[in-house]
Amino acid sequence: MTRKSSVAALAAASLLGVGTAYGWSLNPADWFAKTSTVASGAPQPAPGAASQGLVAPTTAPDYRTIFQRFGPAVVGITVEGSVPAVRQRAPEFEDDPYFRFYRGLPVPPMPRGDLPLHGQGSGFIVSEDGLVLTNAHVVRDASSVTVKLADRREFEASVLGVDPATDVAVLRIKADGLPTVQLGNPSELAVGDYVLAIGSPFGFEQSATSGIVSAKGRSLPGDTYVPFIQTDVAVNPGNSGGPLFDARGRVVGINSQIYSRTGGYQGLSFAIPIDVAVRIKDQILATGSVRHARLGVTVQELNQGLAESFKLDSPRGALVSSVAPGSAAEKAGLRPGDVVLALDGQRVERSGDLAAMVGKSKPGDRVNLDVVRQGKREQLTAVLAELASGAETVVQQAPERSERRLGIAVRPLAPQERQATRLNAGLVVEDVSGPAQRAGIEPGDVILSVNGKPVASVEQLRALVNGDARQLALLVQRGELRIFVPVRLG
Repeated sequence: MTRKSSVAALAAASLLGVGTAYGWSLNPADWFAKTSTVASGAPQPAPGAASQGLVAPTTAPDYRTIFQRFGPAVVGITVEGSVPAVRQRAPEFEDDPYFRFYRGLPVPPMPRGDLPLHGQGSGFIVSEDGLVLTNAHVVRDASSVTVKLADRREFEASVLGVDPATDVAVLRIKADGLPTVQLGNPSELAVGDYVLAIGSPFGFEQSATSGIVSAKGRSLPGDTYVPFIQTDVAVNPGNSGGPLFDARGRVVGINSQIYSRTGGYQGLSFAIPIDVAVRIKDQILATGSVRHARLGVTVQELNQGLAESFKLDSPRGALVSSVAPGSAAEKAGLRPGDVVLALDGQRVERSGDLAAMVGKSKPGDRVNLDVVRQGKREQLTAVLAELASGAETVVQQAPERSERRLGIAVRPLAPQERQATRLNAGLVVEDVSGPAQRAGIEPGDVILSVNGKPVASVEQLRALVNGDARQLALLVQRGELRIFVPVRLG
C-alpha cells in the first residue's frame, strides 16, 4: 500500500523498526579478541583513544538476544476488503496524442461494483490479553484483519480505533498469556544510536534488519503531528506497523514510511515515536476516539535567506506562512510572517517542532507563544481548538514590470480573481526572470507581502523592492498553498 507518491516519494511500508555504535579499536589485534556484549554494558575505550582526543567506542548491541526475547511479540497482519471500482476514463488520456487512434474501437468493459483489496503489514503485542499496535494505513479499508503470531497461530482481530493523523491503529485479538514487547523512551535516543526492526517485508515473516538513528524530530509533508525518527534501517513493503527497538530491546517507534524513488528501501526510513503511539492508544481505549489540538497555522522552515529577511540572528523557529480564518492562531493575533521561537517556554528549533508540541497538547489548552514580528519580540496566548476531522472568465489587466532588480511583471488581482481566491489584495505574477526566477517564483503566483508588509499595488511593491534591503521574503500564494520565498537581489 502506498500512502504518498511522487518522483521521489514518501511511501508507506505496508505489504511491507534499536541502539548505540559498533565497538572499534585502534589496534587491529583487538578486533578479533573482543566479543559482543549487550549495549548496556560498560564502554570499552580503545587504546590511546583518550590521548588522541577520540570518542571512546561502545560495544555492539546483542541483536540475537533482542530478537529471541521480543521477536515472538512481533506479528504479521493480513487484511482483506474492497475499494470502489473506478469507472471514469482517466482525463489525461484525452490529451494523449495516441488516444485518437482508439476512438470508435470497442472498449473493454469496466469493472462493476467494488474491487477486492488484499494487503500485508506488521504489528506488535503490547499487552498479554491481545492488544496490538500497528499503522492506520495497514488496516485502512479492511473488512477482515488477521493477526499471525510468530508461533504461526492466527487470530481474527477487531479494530478498536484508527487515527489517520498520526497513522496509528489499535487492534485486539482474543487470546491470553501472549508475549509482549517492552516500551522505551524516544527522548533518550540520539543520532548514531543502534536500532533494530522486526517485521514481514514482502511477506517474509520475522525478518530483522538493523541500522542507526539518522535524525530525530523529522517533519514530513502531510504529517503535522508526528516528529518522526529517521533511520537507515532497511524497511520495505510489509514492514509497516512493526516495532523499532533500541539497543536495550525496548520499542521506541513504529516503522511507518520510507523515502524512495522506486517504491523499495533506498536508505531512508521513518518511525512514529512510541510515546506518540501510546497517547493515541490510551485515548482510543478510554473514549473510542482521538482528539487533536489545532493551532490553525501553516508553517515553513527558515533558511538563512529568510532569517535575514525577517531580521533574525539565525534560521531558528517556525515561520508562519498562513493563518486559518477563525482559528486559535487568528484569535491569538498570529500573522503571516511571524516566527514562533517557543511554545510554553519550549524552544522551537525547526518548523516541525511546533506541530509536535501542539500535537502533545489537548483541545482547550492555553499556550504561550514567543514570536518575532518585524524584528521585535512579542508574546501571544492562544487557546487551542480541536482538529475537525466551475471556472469564471477573468478580465485580464495589462501587467506592469516591477523594478528590474527583482525581475517580475505583476498586475493587481481582478475582482473575479479576488472572489475566486478569497483574497482581498495581491499581485499576480505574469512574467518572471532574474533573481525572482532563480528563487522559484512562477507565473500565476500571487504575491501577498514583502518582508511581512502587505502589497496591494505595483507602487507598493516597487517601493519595497527599491529600498536598501538585498534580501527579500515574498509571501506567495500558489494554488491552495502559501509559502515564503527568499529572494536575494543583485
